[in-house]
Amino acid sequence: MADIQKTTPPATTTPQYPSETAELQKVDPTPSSSSEEHELTKSSSREKEHAAHEATLAHEIHEDNVEAHNQKAWRRGEWSFWRKIILPFWALLVLGWWAASIVVEETRNRWIQSTILAWFIILNVVFCFVDSMIIGRPIGKVWTAAISTPFFKLNRRVRFGLGWLLLLGLVFGSAFGFPLPEGTTYGQRAISVFGLFMFQVLYYACSRNRSLIKWNTVIVGLVIQQAIAMFVLKTSAGFDLFKWIALAAADFLKQGGRAGVFFWDETFSGYFAVGVLSAVIFFIAFINMLFYLGAMSWIIGKFAWLFFRAMEVSGAEAVIAAASPFVGQGESACLVKPFVDLMTPSELHLAMTSGFSTISGSVLIGYINLGVPASSLITASVMSIPASIGISKIVYPEDDHPVTLGRLVVDRGEETNEEANMLHAFSNGASFGLKVAGLIFCNVLVVLALLYAVDGVLTWIGKVFRIGEFTLELIFQYVFYPLAWLMGVPNQDLLLVGQLLGLKLFGNEFVAYLALQTRMADPLLPVVTQRGYLIATYSLAGFANLGSLGIQIGVLSGLAPSRAKIIAIIAPSALIFGFLSTCQTATIAGMMV
Repeated sequence: MADIQKTTPPATTTPQYPSETAELQKVDPTPSSSSEEHELTKSSSREKEHAAHEATLAHEIHEDNVEAHNQKAWRRGEWSFWRKIILPFWALLVLGWWAASIVVEETRNRWIQSTILAWFIILNVVFCFVDSMIIGRPIGKVWTAAISTPFFKLNRRVRFGLGWLLLLGLVFGSAFGFPLPEGTTYGQRAISVFGLFMFQVLYYACSRNRSLIKWNTVIVGLVIQQAIAMFVLKTSAGFDLFKWIALAAADFLKQGGRAGVFFWDETFSGYFAVGVLSAVIFFIAFINMLFYLGAMSWIIGKFAWLFFRAMEVSGAEAVIAAASPFVGQGESACLVKPFVDLMTPSELHLAMTSGFSTISGSVLIGYINLGVPASSLITASVMSIPASIGISKIVYPEDDHPVTLGRLVVDRGEETNEEANMLHAFSNGASFGLKVAGLIFCNVLVVLALLYAVDGVLTWIGKVFRIGEFTLELIFQYVFYPLAWLMGVPNQDLLLVGQLLGLKLFGNEFVAYLALQTRMADPLLPVVTQRGYLIATYSLAGFANLGSLGIQIGVLSGLAPSRAKIIAIIAPSALIFGFLSTCQTATIAGMMV
């Protein structure tokens, strides 16, 4: 109407008839009003379509959730029926195997290992049908009345004093109470004791908040480390048990390598890409199948219970630390997936430290194929669990209230692609295993190439300044020389172990173990002592390297997007102390060999 008013004649002229005015309005309507109405109509239509689409999606998601819930309920019901048949049959089978193992002359000398393993399985099957409290309640009452109640009635300082006395007794007793093997002196063991002390001083000096350190967690962690080391290195039963477990695991993992020969000639079975990576794919597929059946979650839950109860950490921390030697760094956090985004900085620090301080079963076969003793690898990984917990709780003590404090839970969250059966789970695991194997292959390849490239540049610089053999290995030898000395490495092996530690940190443990085994096989170089070799194998058994740093940050940030910033900040600290955790484990081993 604004346009019409502008063209209307002045009041002095003869006015137009109403019919003419109506005609004008009909011919020259307002364009803005019409376009706005049209746009509103279109917008309303789009909103209705969008709302309908959202409603359809919500309905589909609801149907998928109901279907997944029904599948889980059906699977639980199916398992509830079959477990009554399968588990007793399994227990009888293990019982028969145990009876045969102590009767047959060829296996009678391994009766301790077979007895421990067999009765562990049998008792767990029994407790699936019998309430554990029938046995646990009387034991708990005796424990509470005879030990727990009298101990906690003591003054707090007295309790800590007794704990420190027990720890010192184990340290000095294990270092100086056992006879010396050939090639070892008490002076070397004394250096290892001094090194263990200096490591604790270093952790304390780097602590974020010394007043919040829970010393009972630290003491128990060191006691467990000492106990495991003494059991394995100073008792024939412990050594045979761990050796048997290691050989059984190695034999099982080798089946993946044997399957790889199907695609290549038998002569290629010893190659890294065939023997090792095939075993990695097989192991990850098998683990995924065990997760589908619930067996893996059960095993990790039982293993985590020890650290949860003894070291007073949160449930999430215990599960992640206990799972690291089984499933490796990053993947262990997936076992508590719903809680990762709620974890405190102290919990995240421990999660990464434990991942850096252990190796996973998926790469165990690779080290074994290189010639590294399987028993040393498994012992080192188990010892590094309490070590990483204790070290992390000194460096980054808890100053908040964790969500999983006081409760142990293994929860992988709702899976978007629910497996239909065991074969589907095995197939999905194989797909993921292929990715992991590819990452290992690419990682080793590019790290070696980078090291060779840097060595080439350093060699050229060395020639300019007339420094012969100026390489990364030479730099590592002297930078990590003091650390090797603190672990109790014999003098003639200090440069070699220092070099290996540098290769591990700036390269990866594959490269370091390969260099160690190459050195051992070279007859033209000085012989490596048995003590130096053992300490080196323990100190290299961990994922603490710069490549793993990116993996840890990526996995945890993906699971906990809101914590990505704090994860990136504390990751370097976790890397350093995860690296030192394996060195501490090697130091304790050095006190006993």
